[in-house]
Amino acid sequence: MFFASISLGSVTIPLKDVFSSLTGGHAAKSTWEYIIINYRLPKAITAVLVGTGLSISGLLMQTLFRNPLAGPYVLGLSSGASLGVAFVILGAGFLPSFLSVIALSSYGIVIASTFGSTLVLLLVLIVSQRLRDTMAILIVGLMFGSFTTAIVSVLTYFSTAEQLQKFTFWSMGSLGNLSWSTIGILTFCVGIGLLLSAKSIKPLNALLLGENYAKSMGLNFNQARLIIIFATSILSGAITAFAGPIAFIGLAVPHIAKLTFQTSNHTILFWSTLFFGSIIMLFCDIVSQMPGFDVTLPINAITSIIGAPVVIWLLVRKINFQ
Repeated sequence: MFFASISLGSVTIPLKDVFSSLTGGHAAKSTWEYIIINYRLPKAITAVLVGTGLSISGLLMQTLFRNPLAGPYVLGLSSGASLGVAFVILGAGFLPSFLSVIALSSYGIVIASTFGSTLVLLLVLIVSQRLRDTMAILIVGLMFGSFTTAIVSVLTYFSTAEQLQKFTFWSMGSLGNLSWSTIGILTFCVGIGLLLSAKSIKPLNALLLGENYAKSMGLNFNQARLIIIFATSILSGAITAFAGPIAFIGLAVPHIAKLTFQTSNHTILFWSTLFFGSIIMLFCDIVSQMPGFDVTLPINAITSIIGAPVVIWLLVRKINFQ
């Protein structure tokens, strides 16, 4: 899928030229080599990072809250990022001209998104230290999301058509337009999140039977919960900042892994979810590129259009098999 994502697009590049360019050689055409190194390769790497990060964070949230509908954005991080971007894009008209130019640049939008998601993260972490009930944290996260969404709606109401269009494009998500330095930062953040997630495999297995059972096994529940929330926040916050709010992957991929391997052991689910997330995200990227056409579809729409029928089919197949 990784190499197919680099090969397919508005310009189809033979796989042998893809391999040649990536291994230090040269493609048959210099334009192909430029497209591979500067456009297709960064986007494919971003797809892998986004797919793994959102999928693992979705698995963490579903196990922590014991809720199959929990996803990576259940703590309100996506809404916080959206609020930061909304203030920059929709409120740029109230800033001096030189500040509005800086704010509306790609780095300005990333900084605003990061600030918004980090602010919500800090609030959730403070609340998690005061609340013993895990479900209460879930409700607080949803309330943060509702509050920030309401503010975004107010900003939207007073915005121009051009501002609304730019904010809408950001909310559709995008895997492209990331520089190598930006991908390096995203890789670092996702790497930390995955390491913390891998460290949480045993606590996650203990949490399957409930908080009381996990505590009876000697698990430091508050510490484990804090690490899980922090890992999810790093993964989903960084991905939203750089790629926008990408739906469905974090919610559906853990279910696909569970239905495929018929297990609840997180030692298996961690790696299967990680690889399924990468594969599905790369496939969605291939479809969004519309091979043979000059049109690129929003990645956010493709993930749901492709993913939802897959989950429904797996569920129906499981029921019929039983």
